[in-house]
Amino acid sequence: MKKSLLLLLGASAMFSAQITLTKAANDPISGNVVNYNHVTGVVNNSATGANATFSNGGLTMGVSSVTTYSTPTSAEITTFPGSTIKMADGATTIYYKASTTKLEITGIVNPQATLNFNVDNGTYNSYPLTYGPAQNDTAKGTFSSSSANGLFSGTMAAIADAYGTLIIGNQTYSNVLRVKYTQNFNLYASFDIIYANPIGTVTNTAYAYYDASHRYALLNSTSGNISVPLLSINQTVATALALNEAFLATSNAAVKKENLMVYPNPAQDFIGFKGNTDHYSKANIYSLDGKLVKTSDVKSGNIQISDLPPASYFIEISGKNAADTKNTKFIKK
Repeated sequence: MKKSLLLLLGASAMFSAQITLTKAANDPISGNVVNYNHVTGVVNNSATGANATFSNGGLTMGVSSVTTYSTPTSAEITTFPGSTIKMADGATTIYYKASTTKLEITGIVNPQATLNFNVDNGTYNSYPLTYGPAQNDTAKGTFSSSSANGLFSGTMAAIADAYGTLIIGNQTYSNVLRVKYTQNFNLYASFDIIYANPIGTVTNTAYAYYDASHRYALLNSTSGNISVPLLSINQTVATALALNEAFLATSNAAVKKENLMVYPNPAQDFIGFKGNTDHYSKANIYSLDGKLVKTSDVKSGNIQISDLPPASYFIEISGKNAADTKNTKFIKK
């Protein structure tokens, strides 16, 4: 799966009474497994400002794409200093440094190139992030690829530039914040330590749409370009992903509702849900003696269970209405 070099995911806020993007609500969490799908069609990012309507009703569901978050190994931390969490999505891995006030990028690895922010980390989000004010930062480090190696330097920016209603396929989400990310880097030869003569550029523009019920983006799109004229490199890659919920219309018919069930069962590393999860937000896992052993957000994707001892468990899923609460049993191998 091809990615742009700087695939950056997004942010969150509320329609009318704005929601603020915070570390507690929106920082990635090690152990999370998030189910996305590529979307078929072009994401419409044209709406801007307050009370906007983001019209993407024509998008349909494409192939699946699982994103996982984990703790970097000691070797990875040595390579990308300061890293505290990494995101793996297909052939792309992004390393982050999480602090009390910021989430910074320390490294990006994909088939096109590796960017190591070992001189100056690039700020992904500064907390809190609200509609309106722009966040700007500089970034600097080294790059490597199959064709060239050297230095890079440039700027990163994030701005929550719109909020309102998001329409994806056959589903409508209110209270959605759209965050726009831009990155502009110049590439330099390894001996050009004063950054005087650029040999190429890396640029990227990404949009992420969040509501108050999800830690991760409902919808995100990115378009990036790598250009090194001396090596005849000029590559543009565009990607769009949406959370794997029952909101994307299929090419032939609307998604059918089905009874909610846990899969796989038995399971070893994670469990997910088959069926319509629209009415559910929280999952509690209990041992057979009734002890609560794990709580998770249903909307965040699959639930990691590799840390649980092999046994049988009950899982309770609930939402706003008590009548919607369901219980079922699964086996951890």
